[in-house]
Amino acid sequence: MRIKEILQIIENLAPISLQESFDNSGLQVGDVNREATGALFCLDVTESVIDEAISLGCNLIISHHPLAFKPFKSLTGRTYVERCMIKAIKHDIVVYAAHTNLDNAVQGVNFKLAEMLGLQQVRILSPQKDALLKLVSFVPESHAEYVRNALFNAGAGNIGNYDSCSFNLHGEGTFRANESADPFVGEIGKLHVEKEVRIETVLPKFKQADILRALLSVHPYEEPAYDFYSLKNDWAQAGSGVVGVLPEPMPEQEFLYLLKDVFNLPTIRHNKLQNREIHDVALCGGSGAFLIPEAISYGADAFITGEAKYNDFFDVEGRLLLAVVGHYESEICTKDIFFDIISEKIPTFAVHKSAFDSNPVKYL
Repeated sequence: MRIKEILQIIENLAPISLQESFDNSGLQVGDVNREATGALFCLDVTESVIDEAISLGCNLIISHHPLAFKPFKSLTGRTYVERCMIKAIKHDIVVYAAHTNLDNAVQGVNFKLAEMLGLQQVRILSPQKDALLKLVSFVPESHAEYVRNALFNAGAGNIGNYDSCSFNLHGEGTFRANESADPFVGEIGKLHVEKEVRIETVLPKFKQADILRALLSVHPYEEPAYDFYSLKNDWAQAGSGVVGVLPEPMPEQEFLYLLKDVFNLPTIRHNKLQNREIHDVALCGGSGAFLIPEAISYGADAFITGEAKYNDFFDVEGRLLLAVVGHYESEICTKDIFFDIISEKIPTFAVHKSAFDSNPVKYL
């Protein structure tokens, strides 16, 4: 199996197109056409992780945080990033990162955190905007089902917990073929009227090329008619943070102890307790404090994230419990995500979770 086949499994869960504009997810270094000998999963790529991959015989490292996050003009070994790059290249190791695309994906980082806490009715807190298109095409009645199924198989028609979604309107289409045409129906030089179905379906923008390719490959007309429309609807199947509910409400203090236990925390930062019960919980792994306003607007009793600034604790003004668990602690679960998805798809492939603690923050 080639490395690119392993990476495709990750991208099926977390397409690169879901990453934020500031990010650098995807291939960091190496040749993905090489045969895969094993994969090592980590949160951060460090020199110790590179050495670990070498000792395990793995020529693929999949991390959450990108090794090459900022551009650089030289590769001299001056920083740990450059040294990791040099060592990976020297030992033919591919380094790949799934960062904010994994954060924004359904069943990604935040859904994993919600699962660890036992949250129910989990959904995206801040859905992606301007990420959807509507496809409209006109198909002869005899081929409508065939075309619809091709579009659905290519990834169109998914709305929330439903798939194969479309609207179909029957009508008549007219056209006249000229001398250079090779019409599917009708005669050259004569106006033709054909019973057609107007098929409408939705799709994420990043799948536009694949779905158009599917449409053109099965549409019977020589010149298929189709339109793509941009939608203003939020895309609830991708976005930042999640919200969910605890099976049973619990006091704030008990909830904080639950966080310490679940995330194995040496300490936890939080704002002043208000003697409330916690039921509706919002969360975002990593640097998620930008979602505090959304959590308050939603009416969450608590918001959990990896990082927050001093003033964030003032800004919540007691409207919810703000619990800051640490960036590393809120995202170390990514190793489990990578491990589970690859192991499920390829049970015989050698996969390993890095044994190294890459957390640069220490506690006294």
